[in-house]
Amino acid sequence: MSESIQNAAALAAADVVAASGDDAALARLAAQGDQDAFARIMRRYNQRLYRLAVSVMGDASEAEDVLQESYVRAFYAFATYSGAGSLGAWLGRIVRNEAIDRVRSRDSRRSHVAIEAELGDRQQPVVEETNVMTDVVIDPEALAANAELRRLLERAIQRLPEQFRTAFVLREVEGLSVEETAEYLSIPPATVKTRDHRARNLLRGYLSENIDATIPQTFPFLGARCDRIVERVLVRLKM
Repeated sequence: MSESIQNAAALAAADVVAASGDDAALARLAAQGDQDAFARIMRRYNQRLYRLAVSVMGDASEAEDVLQESYVRAFYAFATYSGAGSLGAWLGRIVRNEAIDRVRSRDSRRSHVAIEAELGDRQQPVVEETNVMTDVVIDPEALAANAELRRLLERAIQRLPEQFRTAFVLREVEGLSVEETAEYLSIPPATVKTRDHRARNLLRGYLSENIDATIPQTFPFLGARCDRIVERVLVRLKM
């Protein structure tokens, strides 16, 4: 068989694999530098990983930055993905580690600024963060509108402690099983159940019985936002 025929056959096989959407096969193609395969992976996991980033950062715009940086890191690390465990969980750990590093850096900067402010003007007391679940005023008329209710729920989720928020978002918003969530977060399944339960109790105190109908609609990352993150990552990879 000639080299050109072999190359054509290899390309055809790659196309079949990419079309099949098999995670491990797509990861192997991405490890070889196939940006089309990587784009398919990003589109498949964009929403889930974005929601994970939001659950750690507590801020939508920062979560998008985390996702973009995590994808760039993942692209150059695909050779280390052995295929053991789900690709989503492997990507999820990269996203979560990146997010946690940023939170620590952000908190460190805020602490430094707070110390400087206190030294500069001791007449102004440092404002301590209070119970985050008590500082939101609920408007009954706004609750009647589903879109507004979703926004209220998103804000409530963002105010959960991070360890509860990540478990809740993966379990209830993204719909992963207890075992899958445990794999994403590298914690025991029993811990996932406990954190999810405590998160739901906190949220029920805020939104009462309206929570269940709106959970699946929170933190959308589809359409233009999905396209934007894929395009930005691919542009960075060409630099």
